[in-house]
Amino acid sequence: MFADLLRRLTDPRPEPLPDADARLALGALLVRIARADGTYSVEEAERIDRILATRFALDSDAAIKLRADCEIMEAEAPDTVRFTRAIKDAVSYEDRIAVIEALWEVVLADGQRDAEEDALMRMVAPMLGVSDPDSAHARQRAAQRGGA
Repeated sequence: MFADLLRRLTDPRPEPLPDADARLALGALLVRIARADGTYSVEEAERIDRILATRFALDSDAAIKLRADCEIMEAEAPDTVRFTRAIKDAVSYEDRIAVIEALWEVVLADGQRDAEEDALMRMVAPMLGVSDPDSAHARQRAAQRGGA
């Protein structure tokens, strides 16, 4: 399952992702940002669960299972550059802004903004094709919802 999705994500011209694959790709990116500072906290995992549950209308158990699958996917995923560029080519701009907002929620979940997380966010937003102002607004919305 993961191998096929990874192959499609890294294809030179990825197709739009089916819903199940889009869920895995988004979740894997959320896990990647949570792990960026070398610490994957309970708060970050719980925030990912809430994001996945809300975004995909899942109950708690289904969100936890999806996150577990996303953790496996993230560990097997290619470097962040190819991964995010593939998502950019397969996901609408509005959805990419929502991805940036979700990523900021995870970054802010533990109440700390680490240099590694900030550096990854500075790299990911442009790779997803999200403008600096849209990324800044996404961060502000995430912070207002209780990230930090």
